[in-house]
Amino acid sequence: MDFSTFDSSTFSTSSYVKKIDKPWGYELHWVPEGLPYMGKILHINKGARLSLQVHDKKQESYWLLNGECDLIIENKEKNLITLHMEKGRGYTTIVGQKHRHIAVTDCDIVEVSTPEIGTTMRLEDDFNRPDETEAQRKLERKEV
Repeated sequence: MDFSTFDSSTFSTSSYVKKIDKPWGYELHWVPEGLPYMGKILHINKGARLSLQVHDKKQESYWLLNGECDLIIENKEKNLITLHMEKGRGYTTIVGQKHRHIAVTDCDIVEVSTPEIGTTMRLEDDFNRPDETEAQRKLERKEV
């Protein structure tokens, strides 16, 4: 392959981070929007729960960075089970798989995923938020 043919005008040397406050803690996005993947840190406050949710287009993988967290996840029999996340292990949810994080202690989770697209159906939510559509996502992130 001839690498001299790449258009270097699109190369970036800039760092990036975007903090998004959430009622359960916050997210740090470290991958700019518009790329075919997303990377973020989820900081979840002790005792807080993310919504029990399911995505129609998005897949996610998680890595416990620090603290303790339980992952509620739907198994092949369509039952919700609780996994106490282990450091040094990855966990993945696919499109249509119900899941929820519950912080046992303050914790940080690395999440990588397909882009922030589609709808997140919030089946249960401690903060009474509606489903996260693309329009709702922009509203929650104060991008409108």
